Amino acid sequence: MMSLKNSIAVCLLLALGAIPVAAQQNNLKLWYNKPAGKVWEAALPVGNGRLGAMVYGNTEREIIQLNESTVWSGSPNRNDNPDARAALPEIRRLIFDNKFKEASQLAGQTVQTKKANGMKYQTVGELYLDFPGHENVSGYYRELNLQTAVTKTTYAVNGISFTREVLASVPAQAIVVRLTASKPGSISFTASLHSEHKSTITAKGNDELQLSGISSDKEGVPGKVKFQSLVKIKATGGKITPTGETISVNNANAVTLYISIATNFVNYADISADETKRAAAYLQQAMGKDYPQLLKEHISAYQRYFNRVQLDLGTTDSIKNPTDVRLHDFAHANDPQLVTLYFQFGRYLLIAASQPGGQPATLQGLWNNKMDPPWGSKYTININTEMNYWPAEETNLPEMAQPLVQMVKDLSVTGQETARVMYGAGGWVTHHNTDLWRITGPVDPIFYAIWPMGGAWLSRHLWEKYLYNGDKQYLQTVYPALKGAAQFYLDYMVPEPTHQWLVVVPSISPENSPKAHPGVSITAGATMDNQLVFDLFTNTIHAAEALNMDKDFIAKVTAARKRLPPMQVGQYGQLQEWLQDLDNPQDKHRHVSHLFGLYPASQVSPYRTPELFDAARTTLVQRGDISTGWSMGWKVNLWARLLDGNHAWQLIKNQLTPAGLNKGENSGGGTYDNLFDAHPPFQIDGNFGCTAGITEMLLQSHDGTVNLLPALPDDWQQGHVSGLRARGGFEIQEMVWEKGQLVKLSIRSTLGGNLRLRVPNVLTGKGLSQVLSSNNPNPFFRTDATAPTIVSDKVKLPAPGLKETVLYDVATQPGKTYTFTRG
Repeated sequence: MMSLKNSIAVCLLLALGAIPVAAQQNNLKLWYNKPAGKVWEAALPVGNGRLGAMVYGNTEREIIQLNESTVWSGSPNRNDNPDARAALPEIRRLIFDNKFKEASQLAGQTVQTKKANGMKYQTVGELYLDFPGHENVSGYYRELNLQTAVTKTTYAVNGISFTREVLASVPAQAIVVRLTASKPGSISFTASLHSEHKSTITAKGNDELQLSGISSDKEGVPGKVKFQSLVKIKATGGKITPTGETISVNNANAVTLYISIATNFVNYADISADETKRAAAYLQQAMGKDYPQLLKEHISAYQRYFNRVQLDLGTTDSIKNPTDVRLHDFAHANDPQLVTLYFQFGRYLLIAASQPGGQPATLQGLWNNKMDPPWGSKYTININTEMNYWPAEETNLPEMAQPLVQMVKDLSVTGQETARVMYGAGGWVTHHNTDLWRITGPVDPIFYAIWPMGGAWLSRHLWEKYLYNGDKQYLQTVYPALKGAAQFYLDYMVPEPTHQWLVVVPSISPENSPKAHPGVSITAGATMDNQLVFDLFTNTIHAAEALNMDKDFIAKVTAARKRLPPMQVGQYGQLQEWLQDLDNPQDKHRHVSHLFGLYPASQVSPYRTPELFDAARTTLVQRGDISTGWSMGWKVNLWARLLDGNHAWQLIKNQLTPAGLNKGENSGGGTYDNLFDAHPPFQIDGNFGCTAGITEMLLQSHDGTVNLLPALPDDWQQGHVSGLRARGGFEIQEMVWEKGQLVKLSIRSTLGGNLRLRVPNVLTGKGLSQVLSSNNPNPFFRTDATAPTIVSDKVKLPAPGLKETVLYDVATQPGKTYTFTRG
């Protein structure tokens, strides 16, 4: 029972608004009753965008695995193949003559890189803390608190309670470890550093460990990233003793360890910084404050972002169980709070992995424990990197996308030479992978490599950010990249012989091949390519019109857009993946590339293109649900866009299945005990994709309206959410629903303009008006396809079997909030 004194304290804090709703409920924790042991995928991640750590929570030997975002193999390099340009006409001729095998062989000889296939993101190493006598413990508990971004491990030895906290601070630019005990003089341990790099480890002075190293060579590219990691130990009481490569602490009351890591990396073309001075400066900055102050500033900086969004899908008794138990029980337990936890964990990971001024989240975010990680832990830009940033705008973390925006700007420079040297084209191009050095040539064997579409997809994120913020000054800074990407395709595309459609050739439908020529992916005019170019051209047109510039160039883009191939419905009722009807309805491939037009783009709509909408559904049914973790994360979004909440919910259940239990194409996809996404192995894009998918089930704003509860499953009949953002500068201040109907909606307009709401039931409130026109006058909600004529405020969807919705317009003013209730 709570004491009177504690009750008063809680009431005061609530009155002051000091405790957010999630903190009051105390539900946003990943927690466990056993340590990670030797399993990296059971450790808990912390990060500040530049520094990352995986905390194992072991009692006898604590392992804190360390990353720094610019520790990559190699050094500045390019990987263009200049033979491509001369071979291009012959490759195209062979493709148009249906000689795909021969075209692929020639491309392998002339387009595939003869240099490096991208560098590797590498671990720094590990900090070990060895605690003698801590083998047998009681009362073990560890957690990652999403509300504070702090990991905590607690246990007892011989009646003494030990607590260990770890955080990665943005303000301090350091990782901080705090050790305390219930009895003075009880903390004794030995600290040591370990690294597989070429490195030296020394005890510097009485209380500091120093690790100096250099990154690895790869494919003839010398490793030149120099790094230094410093661990400073500050103890209250006890004695600190250096012993060669280790430092021992004996009988301390409390200990704080400050971890600083820095490299010589300045940018993709410059590695001239002094890593030693940088590391020392970061360390000095962190040590200028005691732990309570560091903790306070860390939490404040983190909560500035995290607290923007609150989600409640209901409560459950399952919260009493450890997170790994809840994950294993999820398939047969009613545990909506695990969905909320997983959603907020995705937001946490993005805040931790991608901060302004830093590097974008890699294939594994910020966390990698290997020298040679799967796929190099690079930037795979035929979906995975883009998926990392799907939640950024809509879950109110726009700042976290800044590193991606900067990378696209970098690629728009390095990709100019690739466009010129390999294809004789203007503008810029990049293929399906890039890295710290912003390479833009093909990577990996030609089956995967010959996809010159990375620039088109990445550029979408530049425009999407503008749709949310309406900032024309920002738009001006990214417009050159949009224009350059569009220019490349104006120069690269050629007419195909049958219909004279302009097509991208050679290219592929990422990582797949038709049954008609297995093992050969090369093609012309793959559906995804057509959708990507349509998307890029449309966004470039809109950006130029918003900025009132480049009319002559936009006229060329507009004319070229009219000549793109249409999407086609094939013999099985599917949306065709290729220009010809080559789909196999038994194909369960993890990539569903030709559904890009459904999500993340907005070219397939139940209101404007019902036939394509049904064909997309057929394709998704044929592909099946079970796949790799990231693929299932994508499918949550696709089923949400198909307005089928129950099927989207099924995909979330599949995603929240312990790794290894799902059976299907690339079987084993799901979730590890620490809630990391399992491809397998670990890829972080599934976490981000599923977070975006949960958002899409509650809010969509891509199809001319702000569509609320568009894909609500039967099991989520009541709940509330706040803080989600919609295109056009709208933010949900509060949305409450009961029995599947909206009962309260408060929405803030940051830019003003017409707010068109699509809702599941009648609302009442000041400013609502019946929609009488099919065209939304708000320019942020333009659609470039014919919309159906709207004759009443209740519209039955053209696509069969879908629910009726209600449409309202609200004339909004910047900075004002509008509130409505169920009618």
